[in-house]
Amino acid sequence: MKKKTDPRPTGAELEILGVLWQRGPSTVRDVHVVLSHRRRTGYTTVLKLMQIMAEKGLVLRNEDQRAHIYAARAPQEQTQKQLVRDLVDRAFNGSALNLVMQALSAQKASPEELAQIRQMLDEYERGIR
Repeated sequence: MKKKTDPRPTGAELEILGVLWQRGPSTVRDVHVVLSHRRRTGYTTVLKLMQIMAEKGLVLRNEDQRAHIYAARAPQEQTQKQLVRDLVDRAFNGSALNLVMQALSAQKASPEELAQIRQMLDEYERGIR
């Protein structure tokens, strides 16, 4: 029997979640305004996506007011960890090393980012993380 997992958001759903994580609970109109500054997108498209996200359990919908208020169900960090776990399993055969090597070779890390990575590795080895 396959274990139940949290729904994996699509790219468009992640964009909406990003707005909700940044702004907090918001109406469809609020989210549409933010997204329309990035690219052309219709209000009804955003509405439909947010309704689907509510059905999938990615967002919570408060229907107490005329304009429904949507909020991300999970914090950003939790969703990112879920997506990374899934990516490691599917694309890297469970190897965190391969993921890190590909990530570092695909995009140059700044000296500050490399220092943070070293610090995280040191903390991980000491059992802090």
